[in-house]
Amino acid sequence: MLDQRARALYAPAVGRVAARAAGAGVSAGTVTAFGLAIGIGSCVAAALGAWGVALILWLANRTLDGLDGAIARRTRASDLGGMLDFLSDFVVYGGFVVAVAIAIPDARLAATVLLAAYLLNNVALLSFASLIEKRGLQLGDERSLRFTAGLTEGTETILAYAAICLLPDHAATIAWIFAAMVMVTVLQRVALAHRTLA
Repeated sequence: MLDQRARALYAPAVGRVAARAAGAGVSAGTVTAFGLAIGIGSCVAAALGAWGVALILWLANRTLDGLDGAIARRTRASDLGGMLDFLSDFVVYGGFVVAVAIAIPDARLAATVLLAAYLLNNVALLSFASLIEKRGLQLGDERSLRFTAGLTEGTETILAYAAICLLPDHAATIAWIFAAMVMVTVLQRVALAHRTLA
């Protein structure tokens, strides 16, 4: 929901950094791999209850996730790179939720439901993206995968995980709320698919 507005705010700064990185020979794949390592570090810190460290590493991971795509667009974007970037995102997205469940036993049920909501959302997102490509429809954004908008996107995930790091005593409540938001996104994508494909 907020991704398009957020990109408009940070795109100029990210673009400048990406241009310098690309000029120095830094590849998008290298940034994706580095970001993944930092994201895994965030998950480990969260599992240990080191919430301040987890927050810093989480925000660094998300920053690098924005940077790798900007570098790819300035050098040589590839479908494989787009796929690996998406996979890396969900290694960290899912890993962070598992880490919360490890650190906060009272949040385990909410974390399980959130992971299930992610599963449904990804099935809806990716199956619809495949059918959009199959039919040659002009839907979704310009990334390697045809992402259709919904209530919960990258920006909302950043905010939800940051809220958990800042308010770990309320992690279960935050996870329940975010899981409900993800399920709304699933319904939005199913409704859009019905209007488009039926």
